[in-house]
Amino acid sequence: MNAIGPHIAGMAIAFGVLISIALTMYWMLHPPTTVAERAAKVVQRDLEELIGSIIVVFSEEIHSDHMMALAVRLAHRERAVLLAAYVMQVPLTLPIDAEMEIERRQALGTLANAEAIARAADVEISTEIIPARSVSQGVVDLAKRRAAHLIILGAYREGKYSGAPLGREIEQITAMAQCDVLIGVQGRKGRMLTPPTGPQARARA
Repeated sequence: MNAIGPHIAGMAIAFGVLISIALTMYWMLHPPTTVAERAAKVVQRDLEELIGSIIVVFSEEIHSDHMMALAVRLAHRERAVLLAAYVMQVPLTLPIDAEMEIERRQALGTLANAEAIARAADVEISTEIIPARSVSQGVVDLAKRRAAHLIILGAYREGKYSGAPLGREIEQITAMAQCDVLIGVQGRKGRMLTPPTGPQARARA
């Protein structure tokens, strides 16, 4: 009986050691998430729910070419529907369906460039020319009709208000849009959003 007692006690101690080692290994393989990690997961989940339909806006005064690369990356990553829209402002003196050949040629050229950027990244894109009395109302109406989740546009400086970072149309879009609006102000030396060309592009390909 005296020999059995220490034997049982030894087995209990050994079992406890094994349990301790197993718990330690589990903790090492499954460490508790930090506050930052939990926040990152929430942001990622929200992003996946947010990005469903992306509209990149162009007009005579809104130049969003430098934002196309970012829009393409978002669309590719999130498998979102990508639309490049050129809003053609029609003066009140003309009917809304008036033929504006010069403006239409400019719109077609701009959208062709946007389409080329998307195709080069193997991202499906659709294009549309929107005649409207005001650019902001045309964008807002389009976003509602397409159930857009995100509007992307480039900022511009108005000639007579050189100190204003955003144009009136962009400010109105941000005020009226029912979805998120991403505005990209191109820096003088910024090149990060510009698609690579030349040897750099061939090296990445």
